[in-house]
Amino acid sequence: MKLAIIAITRNGARLGAQLQATRPEAQLFVLERFAGDGGPAVTSFSGELKGLVARLWGHFDGFAFIMATGIVVRMVAPHLAGKGRDPAVVVLDETGRFAVSLLAGHLGGANRLAVELAAASGGTAVITTATDVNGLTAWDEAARQAGLRVEPLAHIRNLNSLLLEGGRIALVDRRGRVAPLFANTPGIEVHANFAAALQSGAAGLVFVTHRLIPDLDRRPNLLILRPPDLMVGIGCNRGTSADEIEVAITAELGRTFLAFASIGRLASVREKADEPGLLEFAARHALPLAFYSADELNAVAAPSPASPHAVAAVGARGVCEPAAILAGGGGPLLITKKKCGNVTLAVAEKVD
Repeated sequence: MKLAIIAITRNGARLGAQLQATRPEAQLFVLERFAGDGGPAVTSFSGELKGLVARLWGHFDGFAFIMATGIVVRMVAPHLAGKGRDPAVVVLDETGRFAVSLLAGHLGGANRLAVELAAASGGTAVITTATDVNGLTAWDEAARQAGLRVEPLAHIRNLNSLLLEGGRIALVDRRGRVAPLFANTPGIEVHANFAAALQSGAAGLVFVTHRLIPDLDRRPNLLILRPPDLMVGIGCNRGTSADEIEVAITAELGRTFLAFASIGRLASVREKADEPGLLEFAARHALPLAFYSADELNAVAAPSPASPHAVAAVGARGVCEPAAILAGGGGPLLITKKKCGNVTLAVAEKVD
C-alpha cells in the first residue's frame, strides 16, 4: 500500500517517524515548523492542511492522519467518491494510543492498516464495522484478501446484513478463492454450480466468477466477486483509437458471456509498446500491459494459422492468441482470434 502519514504537531511528527520506520513504502508529511522532529525522510509542508490533502488525494492508497478525528473528517469529506474508490483512512492520536479505522475499512484495507499501525505504535486498533466486531469476514473484506473485484458494490450491504443475521447464503466458488474464509460461518452453503445455488432456496447468493450474469441490478440478493483472470491479447493497426479497441473488446466479451470487470491484463507484441490508443485504453481502465517479443510469441502453439500481415509487420506468426496465452501463464483460450475492424483479439484464462 502506498501510504501517506500526515502530522501537524511535534509529538505527531515523532510518532510519524516511528510509523514510517516500520513501513518503507510510506511517505511522511509534517507541518514545516515541526519537520525536524520527523527524522531525515520527512517531507515538510506549509500552509493549510486542506491544500495538502487535496494535492495528495488520488495519489496514495492509504492515509494515516495523526491528529483529531474531527479535523480529518472535514479534510477528506470533499474528496469522497464511493465505497469502491476511496483510499484507506486511519486516524491516530499523537501518543499512538488509538488507531481508528475511519474510511474504506474493507475494500480499501483501513481495518488491516489500523491493526498494523496500532501494533507499530503500541496502541489499540479501533474498528467499528459490524462484521469485524462480530468475528465475521465481510464479503468485501474477503474480496480484498483474494484480490477480487465486487459487482455490484451496492449489493454488499445486503449480503453482509444476511451474514450478520446468520441467513442462508449460497456460495459458488469453484476455485476456492474465498470459500475457506467461510468454512465455519453459520448460514454459508457452498454449491458446485450456479443452478444448484439458484435452486437452493437461500436468501442470498454469492458467485465467484468471470462469467457475465444478466440483470444484476434487479437481483439485490446476488453479489458477484470477479477474479481478474481474463488475459486479453490484442493486435491492432497503427493509429487505432482507444474507443475502437474498447468497442471490440466489450462486444466480444459480451458475445461469449465474459465480464469486462474480470479483465486482469492486456497483452501484445513489443512493437505496440508505444501504440497511443492501446496505452490510452489501458490507462482508462487501470489495466496492466504486457509486451512480448516476436520470438516469445512464435514459441507458443496457437490454434489460428500464421498471419502474413503479422509476420511482415512484426516478425510474429500471430499476436493476440500467443500474447493472451503467455499473459495467462499457459492457460486455455476462452476466445480464439477475432478480427473486429482494426483490432484482433483473443482471451485466455489465467492459470492459478
